[in-house]
Amino acid sequence: MANEKAPAREKRSNTPLLIIGLVLVVGIIGGWWFYVRSASKPPTNINSATMSPKKSDRIPDNAPPGAQPPRQAGSASATVTLEEFADFQCPQCAMEHPTMNEIKSTYGTRINFIFREYPLDIKAHDKSYEAAVAAEAAGLQNKFWEMQNILFTNQKAWTDNPDYKNMWKEYAQRIGVDIPKWESDQAGFAARSRVEEDKKRGKAIGLVGTPSLFINGQAVQLTDMTVDSLKKMIDAELAKNGAPGQPAQESNGQSTQPAKKPSTNEATAID
Repeated sequence: MANEKAPAREKRSNTPLLIIGLVLVVGIIGGWWFYVRSASKPPTNINSATMSPKKSDRIPDNAPPGAQPPRQAGSASATVTLEEFADFQCPQCAMEHPTMNEIKSTYGTRINFIFREYPLDIKAHDKSYEAAVAAEAAGLQNKFWEMQNILFTNQKAWTDNPDYKNMWKEYAQRIGVDIPKWESDQAGFAARSRVEEDKKRGKAIGLVGTPSLFINGQAVQLTDMTVDSLKKMIDAELAKNGAPGQPAQESNGQSTQPAKKPSTNEATAID
């Protein structure tokens, strides 16, 4: 009937809206917590071996000595010691290799240059440990520097080749290594123990990546691993002991001396 009152509207419950609001709040808080927790965690997988120690870091006096005698060039009695920790499968190490060669050539017996094996335990460097052993096995025939040079110079070629061990064999033949002995030494204790001793030293220092370089025990930042920067640091250390630095004509990185023929330690790239 026209005079009948319309039924009163039922009150709607606010419960669904409250539930939705609570879910959103919990989601926002949970997302914030997860972000903070993730950001505070150190990286669990180093996929780029280009980290160096902080500049303030020094080699502790109680660090293990590493393989003895070390792989060294120059003079063991020099007042300036450069100690490099490197990985044969590290791209940055291969990039720095010509710099290290130039420093060794420039300073000769005025410095003591030590190379340490530090193959990183990461998936991307699956061949680095065996490469270190191959170099050390060549070193047992006094061919370490030649093998070291070839491995760095041809890094990309053998890293990308499934038949990399045969490539290493060709390199060893090229530098005059006794192949049967070299192959036997790779499976023996002497070469592998040298790699392990160098790794112990690096781990005790706290290295997290390669290349890592120290001048008289003081860490060098990766950005300072250039010829000019290293010369300045080496000259400063030589000056502390009253020794002459680099020749004056080389102070700007340009030598006026006639070009030298490559030494036996400087192998050429092999296709």
